[in-house]
Amino acid sequence: MALTNFILTVAGVSAVVLLLRSDVRQSAAIFRRNVKHIRNWLEEESSSASKAAEKKIPKELESKVPKEDIPKEDKH
Repeated sequence: MALTNFILTVAGVSAVVLLLRSDVRQSAAIFRRNVKHIRNWLEEESSSASKAAEKKIPKELESKVPKEDIPKEDKH
């Protein structure tokens, strides 16, 4: 009886391990494929963003401060 239980336990554990190994392999393959897709999307977005930045004309910064906003120096 003990030998039968041991054999059934080993068979059950082996079946579970085999199923999990194939599941892990499939999950890893799907994950690698998803990473490739995401990397491609990021590269496309960065290239389109850099192209859009090149086309955009840079505006001049308005560094002029109105004279009335300049604080007057106190003479002591």
